Amino acid sequence: MTFTQLEYIIAVDTYRHFATAAEHCYVTQPTLSMQVQKLEEELSIKIFDRSKQPVIPTEMGEAIILQAKKIMQERNELQDLISSKNGIVNGELRIGIIPTLAPYLLPLCIPKFTKKYPNVKVQVTELITENTIQQLKEGKIDVGIVVTPLHETNIKEDVLFYEKLIAYVSEKNKLYQKEFILSKDIDPNKLWLLEEGHCFRSQIINLCELRKNSKEGSLFEYEAGSLETLRRMVDMGDGITILPQLATDDLNKSQKERLRNFSSPAPVREVSLITHKDFVKKRLVNALKNVILESIPKSVKENKKEAIIPIEK
Repeated sequence: MTFTQLEYIIAVDTYRHFATAAEHCYVTQPTLSMQVQKLEEELSIKIFDRSKQPVIPTEMGEAIILQAKKIMQERNELQDLISSKNGIVNGELRIGIIPTLAPYLLPLCIPKFTKKYPNVKVQVTELITENTIQQLKEGKIDVGIVVTPLHETNIKEDVLFYEKLIAYVSEKNKLYQKEFILSKDIDPNKLWLLEEGHCFRSQIINLCELRKNSKEGSLFEYEAGSLETLRRMVDMGDGITILPQLATDDLNKSQKERLRNFSSPAPVREVSLITHKDFVKKRLVNALKNVILESIPKSVKENKKEAIIPIEK
């Protein structure tokens, strides 16, 4: 029995497909299948029922995989301890990040992280919050960067910063004449929203109390897949959208003239690193956290936890 074999059966259990598991283990499918079969022969137990699609563990296989996960976790903790004592940061860090953060936060921190830790392989995937949580639980990613609080069992939240929500207003909209605005000032029928599935969408709905203020059927007429699309739609018409603070930093002069802050206390979203309660790459995640905190603008660091907009719908 080898660590490699244990890694392979965990991968097959995670992806429920031999070819996909092999791809994520960076080996060929025949190599992975042969090692799994060798382990089964050594233990005289069938770990997987290959007649089912997707592949599923047998009853005894589930117990073996559970024990394999404990063994691999202990091995990883031992390796992390040794690396820590030697002052070395290496390994692989798989990150999931929501789309309303990725284009604005990643360029600030990832180049610094890879330069500071050249021995760490970084893999980043854009995921909505729901999928980030699921992949953490399945062990497909090590850490998520999302908006919190989530109130999820077995998910640990480590707050990074609070990001202001800022209105982006068309010159044709009556709110363009105001210096500061209130959420109740926003006409829901002029508001551009992200499509279903984005936590930022539900926050804006909660911020503006849109379910109370709009007629049924009129609110969700305008939807988009990205913040950039929303901004461009406002540029071209009489509308308004809400942008997170980091998304406003690289706007040009004329675009920044369309920004309007909310009256104090300004609404904010809480951005956190999330990990599964059993995660082991503590040194790598702490390194990522420190680089993010070093990289974000001072104006974001200074935001207070005063008016966090809930995510729940």
